[in-house]
Amino acid sequence: MSNRTGLILDFGGVLTTPLLPAVLAFEQREGLPQGACLTALYKDERGVRITSDLERGAVSQVEWNEFGGELLGVSPDNLMGRIFGDLRPEPLLINAAAAARRAGIKVGILSNSVGLAPWDLYDGYDLERLYDAVVISEHHLMRKPDPELFEITLKLMDLPAEECIFVDDTEAYVQAAEQLGLAGVHNQDPSETVATLSELLGVDLTAS
Repeated sequence: MSNRTGLILDFGGVLTTPLLPAVLAFEQREGLPQGACLTALYKDERGVRITSDLERGAVSQVEWNEFGGELLGVSPDNLMGRIFGDLRPEPLLINAAAAARRAGIKVGILSNSVGLAPWDLYDGYDLERLYDAVVISEHHLMRKPDPELFEITLKLMDLPAEECIFVDDTEAYVQAAEQLGLAGVHNQDPSETVATLSELLGVDLTAS
């Protein structure tokens, strides 16, 4: 019997389809060279800084859109929504989370924000009803991998780190969670992730 009674999930790239194909599709639609977004917004020093500020709530999504539009040479209008417009719910992990809750496991969300307006990444997912704790980074003026953000999530779930598993599609954030005592799972393939979680929790999360 597993002693783990908590499961904490990232949102984008875990409860949704992967981020990279959505970004590549956006680049194609806009006539941008492949990799333009990653280079401008996630490797360029200024892009990294403003994206981190966005995740912490220090700048708005509108401000990020303006900055990103200028860097990429495209319209800033709803830029974040256009970049990630192809994201869809990932049923394997959404259903696994529901199965975990039915089995008595607490399930929380810990997500780095991309801003909430004009485009809301979380719209339609009913997070407050379907999960036991929902932590969106900008509400706490910090971002993963800040340890305090993990501690806030654990406190809301009323569980110690040693009883929890953390799932993220970013390996550095998984490693940060492991340093705090959580079991980490790097989500690269949803079916493999569900199988790993089933084993760690001692619960068949593939059951409908």
